[in-house]
Amino acid sequence: MADRLKLFEAFGIELEYMLVDRDTLNVRPVADVLLASLAGGEPTSEFSRGPITWSNELMLHVIELKTTDPAKKIRPLPGQFETAIRDLGPALESLNLRLMPTAMHPWMDPKEDAAIWPHEYHEIYEAYDKIFDCRRHGWANVQSVHLNLPFADDDEFARLHAAVRLALPLLPALTASSPVVEGVYTGDLDSRMQFYAEHCSAVSSLVGDLIPEPIYDRPTYQTEIFDRIYQDIRRHDASGALCGEFLNARGAIARFDRGSIEIRVMDVQEYPGADVAICAAVIALVKELVSETWSTWEEQRNVPTALLRGILDQVSEHAENAVIQSPEMLKLFGHSGSSCRAGDLWAKLLNRMKRHDEVLDSLFAPLEVITDRGTLATRIVAALGKRFTLEDLKAVYDEVADSLDHWGPFEP
Repeated sequence: MADRLKLFEAFGIELEYMLVDRDTLNVRPVADVLLASLAGGEPTSEFSRGPITWSNELMLHVIELKTTDPAKKIRPLPGQFETAIRDLGPALESLNLRLMPTAMHPWMDPKEDAAIWPHEYHEIYEAYDKIFDCRRHGWANVQSVHLNLPFADDDEFARLHAAVRLALPLLPALTASSPVVEGVYTGDLDSRMQFYAEHCSAVSSLVGDLIPEPIYDRPTYQTEIFDRIYQDIRRHDASGALCGEFLNARGAIARFDRGSIEIRVMDVQEYPGADVAICAAVIALVKELVSETWSTWEEQRNVPTALLRGILDQVSEHAENAVIQSPEMLKLFGHSGSSCRAGDLWAKLLNRMKRHDEVLDSLFAPLEVITDRGTLATRIVAALGKRFTLEDLKAVYDEVADSLDHWGPFEP
């Protein structure tokens, strides 16, 4: 493990987008065609161009944009992602496609519209489909951001895992972008998290309680999480197609094979500049927790999973307007009150952190939109109003997708 990246030495970011028809915004299951066009006509599941790579996902209407290698600096990433999206333009235009941001397509019917990737690694995807029925929203319509944070040894894992567990419940207050499913409001601003929480119900140990258990060493993690997952999945997968650490589907997963923790509790935003800014904020927050700025590691490591999951559910429903009524939780972030609105807590933390974090300060503009105007979900709801038609929905989401073209926030 001597050559492993240490805490905060580098970062991996993955963004998922829907491929939709340029005219109708209906999903188009043609990721394989698009990737082949990038690769000069050769079938491929991945295409790299310098620091950014495009790759397939489970569903044919989803394509992923990610850092090719762990990035040592986060500040250049918005420009690198923008270049990659601009470079994709001609291939999208030739197929009459555009990229759709946000975490859930607002009127897609997965039973009718979803198609599973049929090429490389299709055996794995087919095994998932056989067990879980992947033509459901929790599998077919949940576009997220994954942030990978490295650890070099057991001590770094323990401190990072404790910090990440505490950060997870707060994230939808910045990232919620999925208020509409199948043409109606669900009642949750982050609907993706609610669908994601139930997507592995046939083998519930894969997701657990969404918030990972308070485990701080590899042997215990292996025994209490991985071994249980492997035992449970074998009852459904006699072929053995499903194995390995990627089966873990909690809101943050430990990847001991590559020395990182992957955070999954973030909806995709309207353009990567906002996603990268949010990732910078999450990194800054986790750094402060690891440094014990507001609370000790002993205090952090003993927070009950049930408390964190309850807060996550509240924040997934109400996003920045959720009221955190847990003095125990708030104290860990340096807040002395008995309750606090999630958006106000983030505003306080961000203003405090950016004073001594030059990278966060340089990427702050998208975060200021969120703290001033609300999450993307809140802004979408404001644009739609209480009652809306399908045509209204298409018009608003067309504007959201335009954010990728003009590279700026959605501000109705």
